[in-house]
Amino acid sequence: MTSTDSIKDLLQRARAEVRKVIIGQEAVIDQALIAIFTGSHALVEGVPGVAKTLLVRTLSRVLGCEYNRIQFTPDLMPADITGTTIYDMQRGEFTLVRGPIFTTFLLADEINRAPAKTQSALLQAMQERRVTIDRDTHPLNSNFTVFATQNPVEYEGTYPLPEAQKDRFMLKIAMSVPGRDEELELAQRMLGTDSPEAALAAGAVQQVISEADLTGARTTLEAITVRGELVAYIVDVVRATRASDFVLVGAGPRATQALLLASRASAAIAGRDFVTPDDVKSLTAPVIGHRLVLRPEYELEGVTIEEVVTKVLEQVAVPR
Repeated sequence: MTSTDSIKDLLQRARAEVRKVIIGQEAVIDQALIAIFTGSHALVEGVPGVAKTLLVRTLSRVLGCEYNRIQFTPDLMPADITGTTIYDMQRGEFTLVRGPIFTTFLLADEINRAPAKTQSALLQAMQERRVTIDRDTHPLNSNFTVFATQNPVEYEGTYPLPEAQKDRFMLKIAMSVPGRDEELELAQRMLGTDSPEAALAAGAVQQVISEADLTGARTTLEAITVRGELVAYIVDVVRATRASDFVLVGAGPRATQALLLASRASAAIAGRDFVTPDDVKSLTAPVIGHRLVLRPEYELEGVTIEEVVTKVLEQVAVPR
């Protein structure tokens, strides 16, 4: 994995394999691959039944990575995520029992169901890829990636993610219900033996890369060209969120880095070795939207994050 052509071919083959199981959701698949190949994390938001869990399981199969799932609940404790040390009577010593966080792909299902103390157990792991248990620090897999899901229509008994934690996620992937044609295809497949779950279990999805090669493949994204004018455009877009009349808290410098990396990966998925303004525009809402805090008066008026992002993009001159 040393050439630009290699990473483009790899991303396109990975996308093709995931599409064997996930029906529709083209933008969702691309954004999930962007998060993985930039070494980042993603929030996945959607109503029940839109294949959030199946998406992550399929990605782990395609990329040859270990996968664990944590169902977040109000009584979940930090040690349930990270693990703990127990005293081994036979050996006469303490032994580390590793939690589900010791994996490559971690699905944090309904992360906003757990209280802040439990949510924060992920912070160090997401930022530093290591975890501290009983004052001892343990490294995590270099490809450790968190996909945290949220249900956008049910807020009773939930604990909203603090801004500092949302900023740790590169982008928010919005999974909508499928269109009529996609839902019809799903219904027809459920009548046979090739339902998405059955296809995954039967090995219909092929592995396109080993986990050992994933880091090397990720570094080849550096060969994707980003012109200086586009870098300035990205900076100006992020800074414009801080000056918007609609926004109470704008996106920080981490958003600039995320939008730059995401645009590079988007170009590779599209089969190009250079970034275009359209790459930046298509990813501005997923990368920046969850980082913005709207002013209360505009929230009451029903102004959406998507509308604010659109207005911000209109304010910034697009480079030619």
